[in-house]
Formats: sequence, structure tokens, C-alpha cells
Amino acid sequence: MTMLSFHVPCHPTLHSSPLSQQSNQSRKITITSSSSSLSTSSKSRRLLLSTCIIISTVSPTTFFSFSSASLSLTPNASTDAIRKFYDLPDSGGVKALDLRVGSGSTPVDGDQKVAIHYYGRLAAKQGWRFDSTYDHKDSTGEPIPFIFTLGSNKVRIEAAVKSMKVGGIRRVVIPPSQGYQNTTQEPLPPNFFDRQRLFTTIFNPTRLANGEGSTLGTVIFEVELVNVKH
Repeated sequence: MTMLSFHVPCHPTLHSSPLSQQSNQSRKITITSSSSSLSTSSKSRRLLLSTCIIISTVSPTTFFSFSSASLSLTPNASTDAIRKFYDLPDSGGVKALDLRVGSGSTPVDGDQKVAIHYYGRLAAKQGWRFDSTYDHKDSTGEPIPFIFTLGSNKVRIEAAVKSMKVGGIRRVVIPPSQGYQNTTQEPLPPNFFDRQRLFTTIFNPTRLANGEGSTLGTVIFEVELVNVKH
């Protein structure tokens, strides 16, 4: 079994994942075809920005437990709390944990506008955050969701989204074989420095030759399904 370990520092007063806090709250979300903008509360804008996570192993029997400064993923057969990590069917090994189950519609292949928010991290570089849609703002300061057509091969985020319902939030661990295969696959950070750091990490020839491929190319996304247009 591949062993992964990383930690993302967060605010010291954070007592649980903001995504978990978000799961018990309602939100109002709207998408407009002209600007593809997201209207939401200021708190929900930050829900993906300060998540802490330690991944010690990735398996369907692993569950999340909370501490005062981090969200840790550790195996424990005696605890049922949030033990929902499972393999997504026909995904090539993508693991998923549902942080909140949505109540809206489920997308299907060919949907022209599948809108999501995401928070992307690398398993390498201590869980370095390489992109977040909450950093992408329109002219009014609202975060812009990532919009794509289902079936367009978007770094296996599609595998996570296909079985979600609108309003749901899901954490997915994407192995190298299902992650970034080249420098043109989306979603990509808009910032040049972030793109270069992402690619020089996951495609690092020296580290790949040293057998680090199972860690370098593994990416972790928190995905929120915002809207679907059939």
C-alpha cells in the first residue's frame, strides 16, 4: 500500500475543517451565463482556503479524525465517525470522502455547464496548495467557479463529480495514473509561478527516477458541485 504524508498549516484557532463546518449550513448559489460568477456569503468564500489535512494512508477503510490544528486521516477500525473513504467506481483508483451530500441534480456526460469550486493540493511538498477557485475573482470580487463540459477529461475531477449532487462537497485523492499527464490538462493555476511549481514537482525527472512517482503526481482536491446545466 502506498504511504503518503503531508500537512498543510492553517490558522491556529481552527478546530475543524471549514468544509466540515460548511456541511451543516445552507448556502445560496447562483450562476449566470454571461459572467459565470458565484454569489455566496463571505464565510463560504473562504471555506476551501484554510483546510488542514494529514494523509497517513489512503485506503477505503480509512477515516478522518479532527484535532485542534489539523484534519488528520488515520486508520482506526473502532471509530465510525466520518468513515466514508471509498473507491469511486470506474475511476482508475480515485478515492473519495463525502464531506456533504448534495440535494440537487446529478450531472451526466455532455452537460455543457458543470460548475464547481475546488481547492487543489499536492501530496508532495507537504500538501502545497497549487490552486483554488476562491482565489479567482470577477470584477465585483466574487469567486469564479470552474466550468467545464462533462466528458472532457479534466484530471479526473470528472470522476469525482459524476456521482455528486449539486450542493455536495467531496474530497478526492487522485493517483498519478489518473492525474496530470501533461501541461495542458485543466484545471490549471492561472498564475505562471504556481503552474511551473506544479509541473516541476509532478514531472520532476530526477525524483521520478528515484522512485517517488507514486507521491509526486498524487493530487488532492476538495470539490464542491455548484451548478449543472443539462
